Amino acid sequence: MILAYVAQGNRLVRLPPEADLASALWIDLDHPDEAENAQVRALGIEDLPTLADMEEIEVSSRLYRENGSDYLTVVLPGMSETSAPVSGPVCFILSSTRLVTVRHFTPRPFATYPERAEKVGPGCGSARSVFLSLMDEIVGRLADILESVGAALDSGMATMFQEGEHANDEILQSGLRGVARQSDLLGRVRLSLLTLERAMGAFTLWSGEGKTDQSLRATTKALTRDLSALEVHADYLNSRLAMATDVTLGMVNLAQNRTVKIVSVVAVIFLPPTVIASAYGMNFRDMPELDWHFGYPMALGMMLASAVGTYMFFKWRKWL
Repeated sequence: MILAYVAQGNRLVRLPPEADLASALWIDLDHPDEAENAQVRALGIEDLPTLADMEEIEVSSRLYRENGSDYLTVVLPGMSETSAPVSGPVCFILSSTRLVTVRHFTPRPFATYPERAEKVGPGCGSARSVFLSLMDEIVGRLADILESVGAALDSGMATMFQEGEHANDEILQSGLRGVARQSDLLGRVRLSLLTLERAMGAFTLWSGEGKTDQSLRATTKALTRDLSALEVHADYLNSRLAMATDVTLGMVNLAQNRTVKIVSVVAVIFLPPTVIASAYGMNFRDMPELDWHFGYPMALGMMLASAVGTYMFFKWRKWL
């Protein structure tokens, strides 16, 4: 699908599907097919990367220049068609007249930015302004995700600490699943921040050759600082996730120890009665108590007294 936009004042307006793409300032290719790629190639952008090309990990495959255009590929978090969190590559093709983006999934900033183009970054007066504004929207989205991870950690740890030693298996399992989900999400954000930082570094380097107005350089520096700050915040959240994992696993161990402790105490309490019962269960001919009228009640009393005595000893030593 092709989503094409033109600038009207300070806003981006989407072109109808039948409109000429030559007037578009931003062309967004979402899951493009060969026919849609051909329409964009007709505008002079011959090299449109495939999904396999964008997934290459070499820097030379993600950041390069060709035929007067800059190719910047980053990895962004998003949602799959089944609403599951995913990460995927997005290629920004930046020429002097337009911005072309190629993607095979839907990061949220691509849905929100067209409606907020006049409120984000340096506006949408040029292709590079649109690129920086879209980057600003992406950075803002990543900041929101990090805040949501922090809020989820606060809520999960508050529940864990409130329950304390009374936390049951369901609460502990839910806590571990929550930590795993947030850790996965944080990992996607950290990867995205890494690729964005590399892309902004290449953009800054190539912009130093005179392609960027002075008015856009301040935005570029601000975005670079924001990326660095978000990386520091991501490291902080990663340490909190590690602590949350350790605390949850520690409470799981405590719960298991309580169970083992109860089983062990019960086994020890019934051990003396078992010894007495075993003694009187031996088939020796000469056992005086066998012919005694009160032998059976005496054996039961000894077993009961030994069990109660063991229990009271455990209570006195505060092992229960």
